[in-house]
Amino acid sequence: MTSAVDTETLIADNQQLRAELQDLLQQAHINQSIIERHQAFDLKLIGASEFRELIEAMLTTMPGVFNLETVTLSLIDDDYAIQRILRDLQIGLNEFPNLLFLKQQIAFPDEDGRRPSAEKPRLGEYLPALHLPLFPNYQPVSVAVLPLVRQHRLLGYLALGSAYQERFTRKLATDFIQRLATVAAICLENVINNERLKHIGLTDPLTGVNNRRYIEQRMHEEVARGQRERSALSCLFIDIDHFKRVNDQFGHQSGDDVLREVAARIKKELRLSDALGRFGGEEFVVLLTHATRDDAARIAERIRAGIGTRGIMIEGSRDPLKITASIGSASLVPPDRSRPAEEVKQAMLKAADQALYQAKESGRNRVVLAPMA
Repeated sequence: MTSAVDTETLIADNQQLRAELQDLLQQAHINQSIIERHQAFDLKLIGASEFRELIEAMLTTMPGVFNLETVTLSLIDDDYAIQRILRDLQIGLNEFPNLLFLKQQIAFPDEDGRRPSAEKPRLGEYLPALHLPLFPNYQPVSVAVLPLVRQHRLLGYLALGSAYQERFTRKLATDFIQRLATVAAICLENVINNERLKHIGLTDPLTGVNNRRYIEQRMHEEVARGQRERSALSCLFIDIDHFKRVNDQFGHQSGDDVLREVAARIKKELRLSDALGRFGGEEFVVLLTHATRDDAARIAERIRAGIGTRGIMIEGSRDPLKITASIGSASLVPPDRSRPAEEVKQAMLKAADQALYQAKESGRNRVVLAPMA
């Protein structure tokens, strides 16, 4: 016959088992929730088709999903190619302070006398001498550095920072983190390639500035925005004076050199929000956002002076070649809301073109402002 003591022991054991089972069920629910959140995040990464969308997922969404204090993305961009694409996409680097750019990969130290794989995640305590380039804005306590590798080519690093020492240790299994790095690398390569393809399709191959297709598309968008927001918008039509003489006297290669240099000098005078496009031949169009007629006049004069003040060295000429440009400017302050954006855009281009014609007719190397509509 079971004693009272045995019964109490069995009851106590049963209660203990129930409590442990409840803890296990609770942990299972937590783990399931974590898995679901991580899967949803993976889908968010995979679904990102544009650079901005992917960066926002990594740098804004990811810290909350993974309960981290900071996440940074460092891209290896030794020739500034990615940064040029971002500039053309109107993505300011100040928008994402945790989006960083490196000239070369980081030389991580050997571990246990062996050189670690360049593709292996590195977990452990935060070491300023090693990790500061990856965490310039926040000093975590423990870190996980995930190399983003595709086809044995290092794209950069996804760096996770925690305020807790035990969050990332060298003894921690890296299977999950390695999988995350693989997904992130594939998504990153995909969006960069997509943006490069779009960039090529909207870029003039000779000068490296936008082409006519891009500038007309962008102008339509900005006219529509100006109509909604009642903001000023201006455009400049720029034509290199006597450009045919350059080609006839020095050859088309020298003419190409002049076009490239003029494009670079125009771009130097513009803001990040402005857009420059080669419209055809020796003609360029500049779109100036939030720019009044007076603003456009000042910028146009700077561009004219920037082109004409210094000569351009070309092959076959002993001395720098004197190059000037004529500029026509048209402004909408603000764009007419009663007409379709495409119609307003074409009217602005026509007004700037007519002002350019007047600049040519009145002696060249000058700026002419179209009358306000």
